Amino acid sequence: MKWQLLPFEELYLIPSRNGINRPSRMRGNGYKMINMGELFAYGRIRNPDMELVPLNSREIEEFGVETGDLLFARQSLIASGAGKCSIVVEVPEITVFEGHLIRVRLDQTKADPLFYYYFFSSHEGNGSIQSLVMQVAAAGIRGSELAKLPVPLPPIDIQRRIASILSAYDDLIENNNRRIALLEESMRLLYREWFVRLRFPGHEHVRVTDGLPEGWERKGIGDIVNESRDLVDPNEIEPDTPYVGLEHIPRKSISLSNWGKASDVASSKFRFHQDDILFGKIRPYFHKVVFAPVDGICSSDTIVYRASYPEFFGFALAVISSEDFVNFTSKTSKEGAKMPRANVTEMKMFPILFPKSEILREFIKIVVNLTKQISNLLFTNNKLSEARDLLLPRLMSGEIDVSWEGVLP
Repeated sequence: MKWQLLPFEELYLIPSRNGINRPSRMRGNGYKMINMGELFAYGRIRNPDMELVPLNSREIEEFGVETGDLLFARQSLIASGAGKCSIVVEVPEITVFEGHLIRVRLDQTKADPLFYYYFFSSHEGNGSIQSLVMQVAAAGIRGSELAKLPVPLPPIDIQRRIASILSAYDDLIENNNRRIALLEESMRLLYREWFVRLRFPGHEHVRVTDGLPEGWERKGIGDIVNESRDLVDPNEIEPDTPYVGLEHIPRKSISLSNWGKASDVASSKFRFHQDDILFGKIRPYFHKVVFAPVDGICSSDTIVYRASYPEFFGFALAVISSEDFVNFTSKTSKEGAKMPRANVTEMKMFPILFPKSEILREFIKIVVNLTKQISNLLFTNNKLSEARDLLLPRLMSGEIDVSWEGVLP
């Protein structure tokens, strides 16, 4: 089925625009601002942790986002990232968007925003976006060219049905993500209870001297993990090898749910293995720490930590993903030309209380069980994403007829 094509801007409610620019020295307080991190981490943006920026009433009016707004990556360090589209599905508080993004607000009487989010996620829609990408210092698109891009215009009821079918998969994925968040919180609370508050099993019967339980040791994190710097040329490995850039690592979550491919990048990257710990070293206060569910390669702006012994993995993950470790890293970071970078030498010195073997074994057993549950949920989400993505081109092309009620899930 062929639908009418028309310039994208004919569906706009208001003209598209680029976001607001705020230098790093002005960030930290104020109102939420969606940036590239949120765009790459979430297809459907609800209300995750974001940077805060000061705003006046005019800026809130001009750069505020609303439910249904589409956001496009205006620039990206990799060509496939330029033009990446996300949709704002929940705005519980004042939120704006940064200058590397383009906001498109559609006239919802004739254009369903979710339908067009899925269209630009499809091979056809993404391909049309990629035709606009300019290769300069960073790959990018212009809002003026995005406005002229031909897009299909099915009847509005057809748009809504297609969006509903595809959203059913994403609803299941988001439900699993909420379960993952609860598992992560369990690990964080357990770590603080046992190793910060020192309320570990049997603590009532253990003497604590100067904050050190009897039989425990004071160490540095560098005593239980090693930094891996195994450089690899992406052109010399399988093109489908997972590639993790900083844009793929979520904030304050240890779960890596999406990544690119080695074919997306050119310069040398670090190799990592399953259960390695990846730490984003640019602006460490962003708190980008995940464990790797697969083997792959990552940006050289990522620190790859590997447990000195496999049995240390769970404990090392809990320490490195903790607020205390991230705050320590932020305070000891090096000031770069544009943004702070984690100081790897200082990070190794982060003090830890290393427990007796029976406490360590019990803690690791719990954490490994939690990470296995997280990995299983991530695997389920990948399968749901694959099923959705198989349907996507068939729905967008009209191959699957959604004009009758029975097709709805």
